[in-house]
Amino acid sequence: MKRFLLLSACISCFTMLTLAQAKYVFYFIGDGMGPNQVLAAEMYQAELEGRIGRVPLLMTQFPVVGMTPTFSLSNAITDSSAAGTCLASGQKTNNGMIGQTPDGTPTVSIATKLHNEGWGIGIVTTVPIDHATPSPFYAHTPSRDDYYAIGRQLAESGFDFFAGGGFHAPENKQVSTSPNLYDYCEQNGYFLAGGYDEAKANMNSQKMILVPASCLQDRSAHGNALPFAIDREKGDLSLEQLVDVAIDYLSSRARFFIMVEGGKIDYSGHGNDGATNIHETIDFDRALAVAYRFYEQHPEETLIVVAADHETGGMALGNSDYTLNLQVLQHQRKSSGYISDIIRGLYQSKGNQLTWDDVQACLSEYMGLYTAVEVSNEDDSRLRKAFDQTKKNEGNVKTLYKEVNALASTALEILNSYAHLDWSSHGHTAAVTPIFAIGKGAEKFTGWHDNTKIAPMIYDSTR
Repeated sequence: MKRFLLLSACISCFTMLTLAQAKYVFYFIGDGMGPNQVLAAEMYQAELEGRIGRVPLLMTQFPVVGMTPTFSLSNAITDSSAAGTCLASGQKTNNGMIGQTPDGTPTVSIATKLHNEGWGIGIVTTVPIDHATPSPFYAHTPSRDDYYAIGRQLAESGFDFFAGGGFHAPENKQVSTSPNLYDYCEQNGYFLAGGYDEAKANMNSQKMILVPASCLQDRSAHGNALPFAIDREKGDLSLEQLVDVAIDYLSSRARFFIMVEGGKIDYSGHGNDGATNIHETIDFDRALAVAYRFYEQHPEETLIVVAADHETGGMALGNSDYTLNLQVLQHQRKSSGYISDIIRGLYQSKGNQLTWDDVQACLSEYMGLYTAVEVSNEDDSRLRKAFDQTKKNEGNVKTLYKEVNALASTALEILNSYAHLDWSSHGHTAAVTPIFAIGKGAEKFTGWHDNTKIAPMIYDSTR
């Protein structure tokens, strides 16, 4: 009888422990997403409704909120590789390093731990899948620029699902006999899906990599990020679609872990592009809603954590007159890089025949300047000067991911100033970043946490 009671007690304890475990984990990382990026998106949407306030994003409605500093071992201001390594494994490292400590010891990511325990694993991003934030989840290299080595390790990881903008460097330029990375992935059992429809039609494949069709049409070309949300056209992949496919693909597994990176919040922060940054943050939140719908179906078994690797750009909301005018950004229809390319195309097609009226019409169409947005005499003079600089191919502004001509750059600065949106940097900052959580084990994330704690706390929620 005593043995029976003891056995019953053990079974009850085991059942309670099992019920306490998260079986489905979503780890969202907003690359470059500081608190002001989140608040700007909310206040912008309120201004579009004609009021001062917020239209809350889904993430800010989660019941658990925390904050984290982001410094690396080598720098007070981290880069994405060191921050990604820390968010993946809980171990800090030097800037520039992927998945290893400064002495070369490989870190073990939460994705690898769970994969070794039989979990289904998905890695999703809007940028190349061998980029600095996603790669520490599966790779180990002393330099984030070792793209080919990172890509080989992706193919050898055994993870179930990858999605993003293809490989940054699919060919090994140093060793001509090395296989193309797309071919190498196929050799390692991955089905290559060129777009959303093809992925949805092949849910039964053993392992899958989802990339834009253009990546597979020219397998030697550099992979690229998905278009900015503000630039997206019909047929372009979106982060919402990538998350939808990842869940559909992994939902047959008893347990799964999906990391989702909104990588182009960072890109637009480097470019100090306020409208594009706001659209990227909103788009990231829409992708989060796809995971949240899954959570609603499995609330007792799902954990969703939203974090950020660092803040980018030093976004500041407001200036000395205590006002915001974010709604003016609605008149920007494309990213500054896209507009720069349009202006460059005008110069190439018209040459010396290009007039100020031509480019003024372009600025009106894509940024609302001179039509929806009144331009001051001082700013008109700035734009005309930038027009002359651009004709001479002078005054270009080069940021980490894009070179923008003087005219597009100046127009962007002016529109940002009219929105009363400012920036302190074209790089990363040391600003703290937010954490939002909901679901099984979410209570752990309340308060202030070093970024070394996030991955271990997620892992503990699965025990």
